[in-house]
Amino acid sequence: MSLAAIYEDGATDRMHVPVMVEEVCGLASAHGPLAFVDVTVGAGGHAAAIMRATGARMLGLDRDDNALAIAREHLAEFGDRVTLVRADFGEIKSAMLECGFDRADVILADLGMSSLALDDPARGFSFKADGPLDMRMDRRQQLRARDLVNEESETELARIIYTYGEERASRRIARLIVEARRRGPIETTGELRAIVERALGAHRRTGAHPATRTFQALRIAVNREMESLAALLRDGPAMLNPRGRMIVIAYHSLEDRPVKERFRELAHSDEYLAITRKVIKPSGAETSTNPRARSARLRCIERSAS
Repeated sequence: MSLAAIYEDGATDRMHVPVMVEEVCGLASAHGPLAFVDVTVGAGGHAAAIMRATGARMLGLDRDDNALAIAREHLAEFGDRVTLVRADFGEIKSAMLECGFDRADVILADLGMSSLALDDPARGFSFKADGPLDMRMDRRQQLRARDLVNEESETELARIIYTYGEERASRRIARLIVEARRRGPIETTGELRAIVERALGAHRRTGAHPATRTFQALRIAVNREMESLAALLRDGPAMLNPRGRMIVIAYHSLEDRPVKERFRELAHSDEYLAITRKVIKPSGAETSTNPRARSARLRCIERSAS
């Protein structure tokens, strides 16, 4: 049975099919992992595949309480082999130690947005349906996208949109946001989308919607994603057992660049090996059935045996 079939036997919804499951499982099960840590467990797609392919015990982390509830249901068949904790992936070291995982044989991070959250208008991540300007992955935190949009200075908004969205028109967008909020608070994703469309034009013949980069930037800023990634890349490799592997799937250059640089730095030492000397991308067959996988980029390092 293929590794994809191993996963699909337990799948309940196509929405939960993980990206590059064959590649991830192949890398993860190379040495028969005993301790597996999924720092972005989401709905449990990759975790279920790896657990069915191995006899591992696992720790799953996620900031989203909804995702953890679904993962708990999807991974119930593995019983006490699974521990799920509400935590940010940047807290990998403390979470592992608190849960009795001194080291791991596999650490997996899929940095993509959960489809469950992205497709829920009430979460405010997407401009495709109107909803509150929220964008919090962990809804215990106070800061929302609404707070940034309505309270940050024009200069800071432009910086956020340029830095985290790589949007060249960041100053124009920030200026129109500030002008709009003078008439009243900007409360919804639809209102923000309309402002960005006024700044850039409502439609483009090719490529992403004009609001894509601005929404990405605000989401990253609200959830401090780059700070969390920096902490994961700093602490994660040291939490590997000898011959243990760290697998990271990134979806845009802001994520992939630091992963590439950190893994290259580690591979230049005697302590780690580059398993993926070139980035792994999804196959054409996968992207045809799962368009959200198109931008995925997978990299893997291994701690040396000595």
